[in-house]
This record gives sequence, structure tokens and C-alpha cells, in this order.
Amino acid sequence: MKHSFAVCAYKQSPYLKECLDSLMAQEGCESEVFIATSTPSDWLDGVASSYGIPVHVNTGEHGIGQDWNFAVSQAGCDYVTIAHQDDIYLPRYAETAMEMLGRSPSSLIFFCNYGELRDGEQIDDNHLLEVKRRMLRPLADGKNASDIRTRRRVLSMGSAICCPSVTLDLTNCGPQPFRTQMKSNLDWDTWESLSKLEGEFYYSSQLLMYHRIHEESTTSALIKDDTRSHEDREMFDRFWPRPVAALIERAYSRGEKSNGL
Repeated sequence: MKHSFAVCAYKQSPYLKECLDSLMAQEGCESEVFIATSTPSDWLDGVASSYGIPVHVNTGEHGIGQDWNFAVSQAGCDYVTIAHQDDIYLPRYAETAMEMLGRSPSSLIFFCNYGELRDGEQIDDNHLLEVKRRMLRPLADGKNASDIRTRRRVLSMGSAICCPSVTLDLTNCGPQPFRTQMKSNLDWDTWESLSKLEGEFYYSSQLLMYHRIHEESTTSALIKDDTRSHEDREMFDRFWPRPVAALIERAYSRGEKSNGL
């Protein structure tokens, strides 16, 4: 087996079973599935048992990035997807990830187009999704995958890569790929770091997963307390002169408001 879904679970998500159902329904690729958590419970053990999958408990340092790195460390494969407990993956996600990452021995990450889940409905198109798709178009379907300048230009305009849509090639990303200094933008921070390396960013324009937007999500909470806006400014400062970065951040923050309910 070459691929793992590491499901990062926190407390008692009402959407966890829907996520696991989608992982069990993958076609064309056999994947290892397990749960990683820093909040163990009998409830979580019961859910895992019903699916016949293990639970790995992080007893070390906690935090989103630390928990993701722990989850990666528990995988028995080189290709790992950090699956968020509230999201769902369409049946050809893993197969597509494996096909694209397999095109090069120096591949870094795979990621895909996605839709949103809001109030139980699947949203395939809205303004924010369309903006992100336009941002990612220079990398669509293998174009410019190894071009460092192109992927850094894409990242310079915002965090268009949907974190749970990403599969990492640990052979080239390393065993602890996620940077942990940030609370909200640790994924963007990580992609920015990886973008400097030789290797490929493979993006599929196929809609292969749905990311859930809801009031209890960590992202929604961080937007409300302005953590996100401060970290956005820090990221833009890496690419642009400070006055330009400030202008871009203000425009970007208005778009991010749609990530809450």
C-alpha cells in the first residue's frame, strides 16, 4: 500500500462518520485509513472500531501543526493525506493523487479543486471558489509543476491551496513537513516553505473533495479573533514590499469573511 488517509479527529465531530464513509468508498486505489487524535475518548474508539481502523493518540506536544506532524508520523506509507474530520472525499481522489504524484520521483505535493459543504448542501461554485480557481490556473493539471517561480507567484496572492485536499510525498517533504509557528496559516506557511524546493506541485482541476464550512470550525474561530488577518499580513510580507502587502491583505481579508457563517 502506497497511500494513507490520516484522519485528524478532535472531540466528537458529528461529521466524522461521513468523512470515514467517503474514505472507505475510494475507488481504484487501496489506502490505509487511521485516526490520529490528541483528545482520545471511548466515543472515538467506538467509531474507529466500527470501521475496523486504529486510533493513534498524540501524547506529545499539542497544537494543529504538531497534531498534523504526529499524524504523518503514524502513516505506513510515503504518500499521506491529512484528512480533516468534517470533510468528504470523492471516490477518485486517492487514485488521482497517486497517478499525478507518480509522474515524478521528486514530487512534493498533490492538491485538487474542491467544493464547500454549507448547511448540509454541496456548493460547487461561489465567488471565493472561483477566485481561488483562477489563482491556481497556472498550475492546472500538471502545468508548471516544477516551476518554482510560478508556484511562488500563485502563493503570493493568497492561500488558494485547500489544506485537506493535499497529499504529501514524504520522501521529498520530509517526515515532519508542517511548520508549526502559526495558528491559522500553518498550511500556507508550509506550502511557501516547500515551494522553494526542487520538485513538483501537482494540481488537479477536477473537483475531488468537499471542505465543510461551519461555525465550530477552527478556521472560523481564528477569523473572528483576528488571528488570521495578522498571519495573512505576515505571509504577504514575504512576497511583497510592506505597503503593497498591506493593500493586498485588506482586499484578501474581505474575501475571507465568507469562510465563516
